[in-house]
Amino acid sequence: MITAVAGGVGAARLLRGMVRVVDPAAITAIVNTGDDAVFHGLQVSPDIDTVTYTLAGLNDDERGWGLTGETWTVMESLERLGGQTWFRLGDQDLATHLYRTARMAEGATLSQVVSEIAAALGVAVRLLPMSDDAVATRLTLRDGGEISFQEYFVLHRHAVPVVSVRFAGADAARPAPGVLEAIADAELVVVCPSNPVVSVGPVLAVPGVADGLADRRDDVVAVSPIVAGAAIKGPADRLLRELGHESSVVGVARLYADVVGTLVVDIADAPLAADVEACGVKCVVAPTVMHSPELATELASLVLSLRPPRPGVLTPGRGPHT
Repeated sequence: MITAVAGGVGAARLLRGMVRVVDPAAITAIVNTGDDAVFHGLQVSPDIDTVTYTLAGLNDDERGWGLTGETWTVMESLERLGGQTWFRLGDQDLATHLYRTARMAEGATLSQVVSEIAAALGVAVRLLPMSDDAVATRLTLRDGGEISFQEYFVLHRHAVPVVSVRFAGADAARPAPGVLEAIADAELVVVCPSNPVVSVGPVLAVPGVADGLADRRDDVVAVSPIVAGAAIKGPADRLLRELGHESSVVGVARLYADVVGTLVVDIADAPLAADVEACGVKCVVAPTVMHSPELATELASLVLSLRPPRPGVLTPGRGPHT
């Protein structure tokens, strides 16, 4: 079994490559829910939905989120009425949130609903929210005040300086059923190329998850979301700098050193491989920018080849990549 720790778009793309390399049913993805929010009375889980839609082949690749062929009639009508529309929900996407909200009102857990939606859309990967308990990513701005992740990311287009990040509710949260077992039982744990602060950070903040990864550290491989000092998508580079970290693969290695044994970095960062390894993390250099499903598949194949060999079993395609 392969277990992935996942955020949104970058994780979804790597997972899309992984299912072309191994049986999707052999993959479990533990997905960030720190971005979850309530809009128009509906429970919205952006990272879970991005991963689900991508694996179902329904995502909008151009935007990186939402559904292909989406329409916006409800949002346009709501805007005419003077309603709040800065967080836009497409007409098809609304069906997902309506279903999730209704099921949770009936008493279903988020884990149960995630499984039901995945099954309905034909997704064979086992998707687990990091927790069924509410955990909210909150950011304190340099100019004062604390805002939610969606206010930061969507309303302010992540253009406001941040001085701290916290995960409200994380201390009291419990890992969702199956999360710790998926980490403990995996042949390989992959930390996807997601924002280390606000996508992977909330998952690690759930009690037991970081400890579980630390126990398996030699079997944990991360893919850096930072390439040549910049984020492929989103504000990861800026957030790292604002919070006092180095915006580089070395900064990522330092953040992950306690829980990750190997870091895959892009060929653009090959000169920093020795600095990564000075953090106590093995460094593997490979093309990591997933501009196409084919490139995602190549990266996934490389990552999966880093599985530790089991006694008496040959792992095809294994070889030196450092």
